[in-house]
Amino acid sequence: MTEQLWRLSACELAEGIRKQRFSCEAVMVSVTARMAAHNPRLNAVVDDYTEEALVEAREADRVLASGAEVGELHGVPITIKSNIDVAGKRTPNGLPHFADLIATEDSPVVSNLKKAGAIIIGRTNTPELSMRMTTDNPLHGRTLNPWEENASPGGSSGGASSAAAAGFGPIHHGNDIGGSLRFPAFNCGLATIKPSFGRVPAYLPSAPAERGMLAQLMSVQGVICREVRDVRLGTRIIAQSDPRDPFWMPVPFDGWPQEAEPLRVGVTTETYGHPIDPEIKAAVERAADFLTDAGYAVEPISTPSVDDAAQCWFRYLGHELETYLMPLAREHGSNTIQQIFEWYFQMGAVATPDEYRDGIKQRTAMVREWNILLDDCPLILSPYYLQPTPDWNCDARSFAETQAAFKAAIYSTGLNWLGLPCGIVPTGLVENRPAGVQIIGRRFREDLILDAMEQVEARVGVLTQQLWARPDSA
Repeated sequence: MTEQLWRLSACELAEGIRKQRFSCEAVMVSVTARMAAHNPRLNAVVDDYTEEALVEAREADRVLASGAEVGELHGVPITIKSNIDVAGKRTPNGLPHFADLIATEDSPVVSNLKKAGAIIIGRTNTPELSMRMTTDNPLHGRTLNPWEENASPGGSSGGASSAAAAGFGPIHHGNDIGGSLRFPAFNCGLATIKPSFGRVPAYLPSAPAERGMLAQLMSVQGVICREVRDVRLGTRIIAQSDPRDPFWMPVPFDGWPQEAEPLRVGVTTETYGHPIDPEIKAAVERAADFLTDAGYAVEPISTPSVDDAAQCWFRYLGHELETYLMPLAREHGSNTIQQIFEWYFQMGAVATPDEYRDGIKQRTAMVREWNILLDDCPLILSPYYLQPTPDWNCDARSFAETQAAFKAAIYSTGLNWLGLPCGIVPTGLVENRPAGVQIIGRRFREDLILDAMEQVEARVGVLTQQLWARPDSA
């Protein structure tokens, strides 16, 4: 039994620990042994805390045996992306220059997970400045996708997605300003939700200055998991209050009034002239059928332009990237990340300071349009990435290929611009690589999105079970 504990969900592990069907130490031994066996090839976890995690697990068993009250994730192994702070640990964000930057306190997400009893087993890899569609950097090297070596594990939370798919624990922290939760989940056959702005508190104690205003409005913290129920549990836990984030909102996660049934789900596969793979479109149509079978009122819908929203991401967030991040990339980054930033700026006609101020006003009007639509139709089912999971270096080979990759990602960057919650749930394999669909919802109604994701998962199954059935991933 100990050898198979790494396969269990966070919900199963937490319940089994509380009921003392197995110990925290047994769980930790199983998960860290799995990591020791597969991480050398995948390079998903770049700081391994196995030794101290085992000590924490033994202490967690003693606390449980004493009869003391324990948190919802007591003894459950987790990972934290290496771009937020864990007290006493380094926060390099993929840059060799920051390899020895030691955090003095925990970020809110880390604090909330620790309060719930979770045990950190390691830090996951991220690209330089967490700003690529894949995960590779000069400090730690490249992270592999467990499904296929040449496939991108996603970025920037590619270490988290690789670790999740490989079985290094059930809950993996990530964050998302342009798709950094959803792209890794899509690429590795996993579930995630990009929460509403204001749902999960965010703060980086080690940062020398505040981020740009749009980065503050569009970047969110979340979790990547193999199962939707773990996404629900993990998101609810990290969403607890923290006074260090003045934008955090005291909005309930559960317990909303019952929605009128059947709940309406709009379906769109509009591509705005960008090419879509027929199997990706078919996956959206299958998911629509699954939701219809589950009792939702599913119908085609027209939405405000997602392509316009994606262009705004490049134009206006691009102004902040050029102002605040590009100097860091020039001073401390590799030639690769500098080139990629230059291509980003070419794609979006970066706004001037005056245009930037107008862009923030424009964003309010665009979000209002979507809010009105979602008030009438609470969920929208869409593609996420218009093409199959790409190669690991799709964003670094040429400007044309990078531009094509981001055109395929309009349903990613566009939704960040709007700040709406949206989840990814796997639908199967396309060209033998994982793929999924996106479900968009009202602000702070992550519960409705997760409900719909669970219905799709119930028909597709937990996709990583297919991965683990392969001899090379057993």
